[in-house]
Amino acid sequence: MKRAIKLFFGILLLWIFLYQIWVLLHILWWVDHNPDSTAFMEARLEAMQEAKPNAKLQQQWIAYARISSHLKRAVIAAEDSKFVEHRGFDWNGIETAFEKNLKKGRIVAGGSTITQQLAKNLFLSGHRTPWRKVQEAIITFMLESLMSKRRILEIYLNVIEWGDGVFGAEAAARHYFHASARGIGPSEAARLAAMIPNPRFYDKHRSTRFLNRHASIIQARMRLVKVPSV
Repeated sequence: MKRAIKLFFGILLLWIFLYQIWVLLHILWWVDHNPDSTAFMEARLEAMQEAKPNAKLQQQWIAYARISSHLKRAVIAAEDSKFVEHRGFDWNGIETAFEKNLKKGRIVAGGSTITQQLAKNLFLSGHRTPWRKVQEAIITFMLESLMSKRRILEIYLNVIEWGDGVFGAEAAARHYFHASARGIGPSEAARLAAMIPNPRFYDKHRSTRFLNRHASIIQARMRLVKVPSV
């Protein structure tokens, strides 16, 4: 019995180690190559095709230099104002989110940074488990150690969900404003950034009072944030 338990844990540890190597190799490749897809995109496509077999995602990669600086500022202002300063984890933000959630007695705020969100999108399922949070932290550390802030933000802006089957800044700009990501102005950028927490809902409800107010707040904060240039 003890031998079987040791064998089981030995196999489990080997599997965990090999998975980390697999993740590491992918991240090393993505330093200079663009991801074709993400775990989250594949999960969304599978869900969409269950209802509509011919469903496809809208996504087109666009280089960092061709994404509006307004959109970069808006996303950082909305999702992670200290993005260029931290090393993947905003401990003050996590503490603030914890206090808000404790006060409300439910999850009303998250403390995830842009790097943490990218880690989830690239590799992980949507199920919240202790293992997933640990793995998210490991991937976040790898991303921050191996990629520049510019590269992290470039990938993030190209793979995050922005509507029902809409992924990335270029597809979002065309979907909502019939424009390229390069031509997005301050107000449009703030509105797109405000949609990120619940994109499928806002795809169908594009002018709610909360969305309008949130977009205005983001636009006012945009000038205060730093954007990675290198």
